[in-house]
Order: sequence, then structure tokens, then C-alpha cells
Amino acid sequence: MMEKNDVKLYEVLRRASLFLEENGREPKFAELLMMDCLQVSRTHVLTMMRDPVPEAVRKQFWQGIEQHAETGVPLEHLTGKASFYGRDFRVDEHTLIPRPETEELVEKVVQTVSREPVTIVDIGTGSGVIAITLALELPQAIVYATDISEDALAIARQNAAMLGADVTFLHGDSLVPLKQENLQPDILVSNPPYIAESDRSTLADTVKDFDPELALFAGSDGMSAYKKIIADLPQVMKRPGHVFLEIGDEQGPAIKSLMQRDLPNSDTAIHPDINGKNRITHTTIP
Repeated sequence: MMEKNDVKLYEVLRRASLFLEENGREPKFAELLMMDCLQVSRTHVLTMMRDPVPEAVRKQFWQGIEQHAETGVPLEHLTGKASFYGRDFRVDEHTLIPRPETEELVEKVVQTVSREPVTIVDIGTGSGVIAITLALELPQAIVYATDISEDALAIARQNAAMLGADVTFLHGDSLVPLKQENLQPDILVSNPPYIAESDRSTLADTVKDFDPELALFAGSDGMSAYKKIIADLPQVMKRPGHVFLEIGDEQGPAIKSLMQRDLPNSDTAIHPDINGKNRITHTTIP
């Protein structure tokens, strides 16, 4: 699909957008990919529309366009990075691509933390976006992060070093590393897998074929990760304490019920995201 002769940027983008649309993909993808290929902002792209596109850039661009049209490979996997909370993070096939809703989870934590030093633990950190963002936004906090995937932790460590964040990363499943290290967090935060295995077929190929299964699926009901986390909370949480979870939009009542069962005096609030979907639970432990 690559053009043979020098052509202007607007022509390249128009042709790519039509090609994507014909293949059932989002045309906007073309502009986003071109921004990365040219290493410029959207504003800059708009000023370059009548400029010719160098052949090397066109070749790289069309390879990405054709790959996305054929397989659904996400932009973030083509570029190797994703934006979160105003910062760029490295991502790959071992890490979940961060979603905008998770920024709202981080914002809830930031709003809750006082100026005193607190210990925060991020469970299932993936590329490290939650833990690293909290460490940078709350420099007085002591931040830990766990993951069962050594590959994901390698990416998270690279991101922390790149962004200058002081985070201690621990390998292990769920809250097991906390028990091993005798850690008692004031705040525990997690965006665990919460998709039911039965919903696999409903996911777009851009998600199910590229995001790691470990970060997506959580048993037949999508609740297995929450059950594991909540069952261990009484052993590890400092009192008073706070637990923030990102959830599927229908899982709030079940999370609240589990919290009340294992932490009888706790209070769980369910918060909607910017789209009005219940996406965050905040449990206060007295």
C-alpha cells in the first residue's frame, strides 16, 4: 500500500484513513500513528499537511497501518509506549495498555492521601503506571508494587528508572509478597483482571489478541482476583486504612459484600467514572 512517489502529508493520511475504514478500523488511527512516525504533536501535524512525507517515514507508517488493519495491533504496541497521567510509559505484550479510567483511580488515591508519609502498595502493577504515578504525585509516600509476571516487572522497573520514580517492586501473586515482607500498607490500590472468561468472545481483537491474558481474565465470573485480594486484607492492612479497586461496571455490589464479610466494620463506596459507569470502589477500614 506504500506510495511510490513523494506525496503530501494530507494525501498519505487521507489514503490511510480510507484504507482503515474499508477494513473496519478506526480512521483516526492514521493520524495518531503519523504523529509518532514524525515525532510531532497533533498541532504540528496540522501545519505540515502540504509538506511531502519522506520515503522512510511513509514506509514505516504504511507497515503499521497494514499491520493494524490486518491484526488489530494497538497503536501502543507499534510505538512501544502509552500515555498515562501526562507521562509516557513503555509498554509491550507483557503489560496491559493503561486505560483512561485508571487515571481516575489514581486521582481518587491522590485526593485521599494526607501530607503525612504513608505506605502505598499497588497489586498487579503491570507496566507500573499506577505505582509510578503515585510515587511522583505523592513524593512523601513510600510506594511498593507487586506482580506475578517477571516480564511485566522488568518493564515497570524500566519505567520507574526512566521517570525517576522511587518504587520498590516485589515479585509474587496478589498479596503474597506483602505477607512475605511483613508489609502493612496504609493504602492498597489495584487494577486487577476482572473480565469473566465467558466474556472473552465479546472483546475486540485489539484487546484480547494483544493484552496479556493474566491482566484481563479472572475466572468464570471475573471475581477471582478480587476474592484473593480481599481475603488477605485483614492480615496485611494497617488500621485505619484505605483500599481502592478498579472494577467492572457491574461488580460493585459483589465487591462491597466481600469487603463486609472479611472486614465487617469497613465502609465501601462505589464511584462512577467520567462515562457514568461504576468503575472504582473505595473501602475505608477503621
